[in-house]
Amino acid sequence: MIEAAAQVLDFSSAFFWHGFAVFLRIGAAMSILPGFGEQNVPVRVRLGLAIAFTMIVAPSTSGFGVQDMTSIQFTLFAISETITGFALGVGVRMFIFALQTAGSMAAQSTSLAQIFGAAGVEPLPAIGHLLMMAGFALAMIMGLHVRLAQLLIMSYDILPAGEFIAASILSRWGVMLVASTFALAFKLAAPFVILSMLYNLTLGVINRAMPQLMVAFVGAPVITAGSLFLLFLVSPVLLSVWVGALNTFVANPFVVTP
Repeated sequence: MIEAAAQVLDFSSAFFWHGFAVFLRIGAAMSILPGFGEQNVPVRVRLGLAIAFTMIVAPSTSGFGVQDMTSIQFTLFAISETITGFALGVGVRMFIFALQTAGSMAAQSTSLAQIFGAAGVEPLPAIGHLLMMAGFALAMIMGLHVRLAQLLIMSYDILPAGEFIAASILSRWGVMLVASTFALAFKLAAPFVILSMLYNLTLGVINRAMPQLMVAFVGAPVITAGSLFLLFLVSPVLLSVWVGALNTFVANPFVVTP
C-alpha cells in the first residue's frame, strides 16, 4: 500500500508540474488571444479558459522534467515559455488590429469616424466596431477554439519548451507580421477609400462648375448613405477575406507573407 501510494504521489506530482509548464505558455497566449483575452471578459473566465486549453494541450506534449530543475533553471524556463506564448498570442491578435485599422481607415474616408465612436471598450468608429464584432462571431463559428488548440500543440514542435526564441528571428517575424497586417487592413478598406476618392473628385468638379453651390451640404448626406450601403454590400466579402487570412496564419504562423 505504501509503495502504491508513493507511485500515485509521484505520478500526481509529475502530472501537476507538466500541466503547470504547459499552462505557462497557454496562459500568456490566452491573455491576449482574440475572443478569449478581451478586456470585457472576466478574469475568472479567462483563467478557466486557460486551464481548459491546458487540459487539452498537455496530453499531446511530452514531459519537460520541470520537477527536476533547479530554481534558476525553472525561472529561465518560465520566462521562455511566457515569451513564446505571448508572441503566439500577439500574432493572432494582429488580425483583430487589422480589422480595427480597416474600420478606422474606412470611417475616416467616408466621414463616419465620429458616429458611435465609444461603442466598444476601446474608442472605435462605428465601422471598426461592427467589423470587429462580426469578425469575432465569424471566427468562433468557424472553429477558432479548435484551430487555436492545434496551433498551441504544433508550437511545441517548432518552438521547443524552455528554449528562447532568437531575437533576430523574433524581430524579423514581427516586422513581417506588422507589414502583412497593414496590407490586409488596406485591402479591407480599399472599397471605402476608392469611394471617398470618387466622391471628392466629383465634388471638386461640381464646385468648379457651380461655385455658388454649397457642395458640402449636398455631398455630406450622399457620402454617409453611400458608405453605409457599401458596408452592407461588401462586409460579407471583407469578412470572408479576413477569416481566410486568419485561418492561413493559424495553420502556419511562422510563414508570413507581407
